[in-house]
Amino acid sequence: SKAEMRHTCRGTINLATANITVEDSCNFIISNGGAQTYHLKASSEVERQRWVTALELAKAKAVKMLEESDDSGDESVSQTDKTELQSTLRTLSSKVEDLSTCNDLIAKHGTALQRSLSELETLRLPAESTEKIKQVNERATLFRITSNAMINACRDFLMLAQTHSKKWQKSLQHERDQRIRLEETLEQLAKQHNHLERAFRGATVLPASAPGTGGSTKDPCCPAKGDLSDEDDDNEFFDAPEIITLPESMGHKRTGSNISGTSSDISLDEQYKHQVEDTKKEKRTRIPYKPNYSLNLWSIMKNCIGKELSKIPMPVNFNEPLSMLQRLTEDLEYHELLDRAAKCESSLEQLCYVAAFTVSSYSTTVFRTSKPFNPLLGETFELDRLEENGYRSLCEQVSHHPPAAAHHADSKHGWTLRQEIKITSKFRGKYLSIMPLGTIHCVFHSSGNHYTWKKVTTTVHNIIVGKLWIDQSGEIEIVNHKTGDKCNLKFVPYSYFSRDVARKVTGEVTDPSGKVHFVLLGTWDEKMDCYKVTLGAGDNGAEGRQRAHEAEDSRVLLWKRNPLPKYAENMYYFSELALTLNAPESGTAPTDSRRRPDQRLMENGRWDEANAEKQRLEEKQRISRKRREAEAARATEDG
Repeated sequence: SKAEMRHTCRGTINLATANITVEDSCNFIISNGGAQTYHLKASSEVERQRWVTALELAKAKAVKMLEESDDSGDESVSQTDKTELQSTLRTLSSKVEDLSTCNDLIAKHGTALQRSLSELETLRLPAESTEKIKQVNERATLFRITSNAMINACRDFLMLAQTHSKKWQKSLQHERDQRIRLEETLEQLAKQHNHLERAFRGATVLPASAPGTGGSTKDPCCPAKGDLSDEDDDNEFFDAPEIITLPESMGHKRTGSNISGTSSDISLDEQYKHQVEDTKKEKRTRIPYKPNYSLNLWSIMKNCIGKELSKIPMPVNFNEPLSMLQRLTEDLEYHELLDRAAKCESSLEQLCYVAAFTVSSYSTTVFRTSKPFNPLLGETFELDRLEENGYRSLCEQVSHHPPAAAHHADSKHGWTLRQEIKITSKFRGKYLSIMPLGTIHCVFHSSGNHYTWKKVTTTVHNIIVGKLWIDQSGEIEIVNHKTGDKCNLKFVPYSYFSRDVARKVTGEVTDPSGKVHFVLLGTWDEKMDCYKVTLGAGDNGAEGRQRAHEAEDSRVLLWKRNPLPKYAENMYYFSELALTLNAPESGTAPTDSRRRPDQRLMENGRWDEANAEKQRLEEKQRISRKRREAEAARATEDG
């Protein structure tokens, strides 16, 4: 600042004409090409880059201010803007000239009119006619005065527009430049963060791959992965620098780099037939490892703020190789909770297990930051676990915009689950909110108890910069429509300042009168406990609940999360059930999610081909939707 310059500044360099050069990892130089040269040293490469970036931005701003201060300064205005401005001014000038011509005509005709009226006044006419002629004369005079005022106002407007248009144009250009600089700074920050993450991963992985030790801790079934050194361009996605080799036992080999719709379907069908063998005998416990493809996240997400996620075309780099229908089916991972609930004689105890089941459906999301594939309209997913686990499940995508799925599952252990879920989502820049709409129903056959509840909001944080993490927040009310019992679950949102355990869930099970019988406590990613409330003499509800928390002997473990499979971090953090969902099975419908070619290609590490196939399928679906809309319009016209 100017105040500092008086007592601490060692000199100045005009940034508009300064040269900024990088000497090595921590040093850089600023000079004006003459006697003034400053050698500056930062504590690290990251800090040096921050200073160089800030100085370059300040230099660009100084150059812009210098251009704007020039008297002839139209340099900051683009040629297109100048042409448009001149065209507008010419139009305004011609309109004012038209008005001026009209003014002359009005004045001419007005004068003639007044002369005629004056002549009428001199004639010997009745007194009444003379009075009327005077009124008309006065109105003609007022009309001419008003016309002159209008013309003068238009001329003043033109002068004002010509005077201030240059200033307004520069202000608009300045705002545009500010926005562009902000986007560039954010992108630079995202790139630096990505570079640091890759450097950190390389530093931690490097010792393990030293000669004699390399590969000893890796899963022999999965391919080696390389790290990409550079960011991708804004709107291009590049394949990894090496060819991903897949295990022979999976029956997949890499073919051509580009696929047509026909050839991909045939080759995938052949692969599907090979994979179907022996799937009934043993469920798979692994999938090909996720390849380490680099992607510039900001280049895609900067144009998506405020939009609904389902309407944004995304590359498969953001996806996991499962569809939303398969993710819905994952709600059944802890189906044994409903099996145990079906055996309960007390409806209140049964409600505790149903509450634990609703919480358990979120346990798989704690590390799963990737997006599932949007199902195509009419896509289905069938899971038959009748022999192994006693249940079977069927999902179908019944609406494309807005996305909606119907899910039905029944069990030979005495329960039926059904849900219709619509997913709505909003990208807010720093975070992504996913709001499932719709009701889940669970009916127990023997007792006839019918429970309903809705899902809470899922939020994905650090979309642009930082490590992605997921939180669940909101309240769930589970109602037994037969008895009137209720359970209120509260998912506590994460707070940096809170001393509570992260991902905490609390709940109370009450009878129709509102009396609390059980207190639930736990986390949505680990476990849920149940405490029986026993009110002593003189206790109120709050004291009874507090005593229930302290009574360790009354604690019952309702649910505990299963550990993740080995090497899950390399397999999209899939659970044991999730690893089996996309395994090819015989007898499934042609519309089954397992048969989606883009999803299969992604699972096998062929992401470039998966992106091409995904675009083909989405375009095919758009054409089909337009055809249906046209048919509906014709049918309406025909009555």
